[in-house]
Amino acid sequence: MNDLGSCKILIADDTKTNIDVLIQALRNDYKLGVALNGSKAIEYVRANRPDLILLDILMPGMSGFEVCRQLKTDPDTKDIPIIFITAMDSSGHKTKGFEIGAVDYITKPFDITEVKARVKTHLSLKTAQEALRNQNTILEQKVRERTKELEEAQIEILERLEKAAEYRDKKTGGHIKRMSNYCRLLGQAAGLQPEEYDLLALASTMHDVGKIGVPDTILLKPGKLTEEERTVMKTHTTIGAKLLSGSEHAFLQAAEIIALTHHERWDGTGYPQGLKEEEIPLFGRITGICDVFDALISERPYKKPWPVGKTLEKIREESGTAFDPELASLFVRSEPELRKMVEELNNQG
Repeated sequence: MNDLGSCKILIADDTKTNIDVLIQALRNDYKLGVALNGSKAIEYVRANRPDLILLDILMPGMSGFEVCRQLKTDPDTKDIPIIFITAMDSSGHKTKGFEIGAVDYITKPFDITEVKARVKTHLSLKTAQEALRNQNTILEQKVRERTKELEEAQIEILERLEKAAEYRDKKTGGHIKRMSNYCRLLGQAAGLQPEEYDLLALASTMHDVGKIGVPDTILLKPGKLTEEERTVMKTHTTIGAKLLSGSEHAFLQAAEIIALTHHERWDGTGYPQGLKEEEIPLFGRITGICDVFDALISERPYKKPWPVGKTLEKIREESGTAFDPELASLFVRSEPELRKMVEELNNQG
C-alpha cells in the first residue's frame, strides 16, 4: 500500500464490468466505495466524504455532469476532486466537464497503468492542498494569538500609566477607567462597529495625558483656578497631542485626536482650536461629553458630586451649544446603563 492508502475513492458507474476493472486496479492501494447511479453517488459522497470520485458520464436517471454540478455547488463537497470516466472522447464533452469542475478525464477502455497514475497524482495534489490549508490555518491562529498578545500589552501599559497618574493625582486613575467605560457605551449607542468603539474606549484613556506638562501648583490646587491658571491648564490638550503625535498605529492616532479635541465645543467656543459642529472629530465629541459627565458626578475639593439625573439634565441643557445634539441625546437616553455603570465603578472604589 502506498502512503495515500488511507484515502477513500468512490467509483460511480452503472456498468459492473467497468466497476470490476477499477476495483481490481485500485483495491490494494485505497479504500473504495461503489455507486451504480447518480443519486446513489451523491448519497455516498455526503455520507462518507471520499477523497476522490471516479464518475461515469452516461448513467441512468442522473448524468455524471449533473452529479458533478450538484457536488460542486455544495460547500461541503465542492473541494472533492472528480475524474470523469467515459467512452466519449470528444473535446466538447471534455470542455463541458472541466467547466463544471472536473479535474481530469480517463477514457474507456481503461489503461490500468494510466488509471493508477492519474488517481495517485490527483490524490497527492489534494493531500498537498489540504496540508497547505492546515498550515495556513495554523499560521493564521499564530497571528491572532500574537495580535492578542500585543493588544494585551497595550492595555497593560495603559494600566501602568493609570497607576503612575494616581501617584500624582489621586482622582485621575478612577477617572480614566470610568471614561473608558462611558466612551464605549456612547460609541455603541452612536452605531460604531465593535473594533471602532473598542479603539475609542482604549484611546480615550489618554485624553488627559498632556496634564503631565501642567505644574502641580495648578493641577493639584484644591480650589477654583484663576483665569491665568485656567489658561495654563488648557495647554494640556496641545501638550497631549504633541506627546502622542507622529505614530503610525491607529490607537495612538486616535488618542492624539482625542487629546487635542475633547475640550472643543459644538458652538465653536471651545479650545484649543475653536472648532465647531462636525469639524470636531467624532471621537473628540464623544470623549468631551463623557469627560464632562464624569467631572460633574465626581467629588472635588470645591464641590460635592452631582447626582446622575442632575448631570444628565445639564448635558441635555447644553446640547447644541457645548455638545453634539445627537450624541447628547443618545447619552441621556443611556441613563439606565450609566446609573448601573456609576454604581459598579463606585463599588470598585
